[in-house]
Amino acid sequence: MSYQNPLLICVVGPTAIGKTKLSLIIAETFSSEILSADSRQFFKEMTIGTAIPSAEELAVVRHHFIQNRSIFEDYSVGDFEKDAIELLDELFVKHKIIVMVGGSGLYVDAVTKGLDKIPEVPSDIREILNSQYESFGIGPLQKELESVDPVYFSKVDIQNHHRLIRALEIYRGTGKPFSHFLNNTSEERNFHTLFIGLTADREIIYDHINRRVDLMVEAGLVEEARKLLGHKDLNALQTVGYRELFQYFEGDTTLEEAISEIKKNTRRFAKRQITWFKKNEAIHWFDYTTDPTEITRFIKTKNAH
Repeated sequence: MSYQNPLLICVVGPTAIGKTKLSLIIAETFSSEILSADSRQFFKEMTIGTAIPSAEELAVVRHHFIQNRSIFEDYSVGDFEKDAIELLDELFVKHKIIVMVGGSGLYVDAVTKGLDKIPEVPSDIREILNSQYESFGIGPLQKELESVDPVYFSKVDIQNHHRLIRALEIYRGTGKPFSHFLNNTSEERNFHTLFIGLTADREIIYDHINRRVDLMVEAGLVEEARKLLGHKDLNALQTVGYRELFQYFEGDTTLEEAISEIKKNTRRFAKRQITWFKKNEAIHWFDYTTDPTEITRFIKTKNAH
C-alpha cells in the first residue's frame, strides 16, 4: 500500500557545490532512494565530464537515472518527466520519502510541476534553421533568440545550437516564444515536494568549479572526449567539457585554452543555474558548509507538519 502523504525532497543548487554528498546523507537518514535530475548524467558514454557519483557513492544508496541511456538515443525533458513520474509511483509504494538531486532546473521543474505540452510545428522550419546554422554559424541564431525570447535566452546554453534551433522553430511555427510553453501551469502530483538548496559566495563556487575541472582532466577527461569525437554532433555531446575539447582535437585551440574555456563555460553554467533556482520561492536555502544533520532535522520538522 502506498503512503498517503509521500514526500519528494529536491536537493538543488549550482554545480560543484556538494549536492551529491548531501543527497546521500538525506537518503541514508530516511532509508530512501535517489533520482538524478542532471540531464548530463543520463548517458553511459559520458562519465568523467559529467561528474557522476563515484562507485562508492552509488553503492551507498540506490540511484536512478544515472548512465541509464546512450548518447545515440533521443531523450527529452518530456521523456524524463514521464519516466520519473512512473518510477516515483512505484517507489512511493515502498518509501514515504524519495530524494531527487540535480542542477538541471528544467528537469527538476518537469517532475515537480510538469511542463506544458509543446506544440508540433512543421519539420521544414527546423530544416531551414539547420541550413542557416550550417551557412552562417551560431551567431545569428543567438541574436534571433535573444530578440524574440529573452526569457529563455537568459536560461539556455547559448552555445548549444540544438537548443537554440529547438526554441526558434517553436517560435517561428507558433508565433509565441518557447518560454511561453514552459511551466505555465502546474500539474497535480500525488506527492508533496520539499526543496533544499545549497548556496555559497560566487567566488567559492567558481573556485570549486576550477578545481573540479582540474580533477576531471587528471582523471582522464581528455581521453574520454577523444573517444567521442566522431559523434560530436549528437545532442548529448553539446555540453560543457566535451565541446571545448572537440575544438582542441580539431586544431582550433590549444589544450590549455580548451581547459580554460571549460572552466569559464562551467562558471557561466553555474550562474544560469543560480538565476533559475533563485526564482523558485519554495526553495529553503542553506550555506554549503551547513552541518547535514541540521538539514535533516529541518526536513523532519517540515515533514511532521
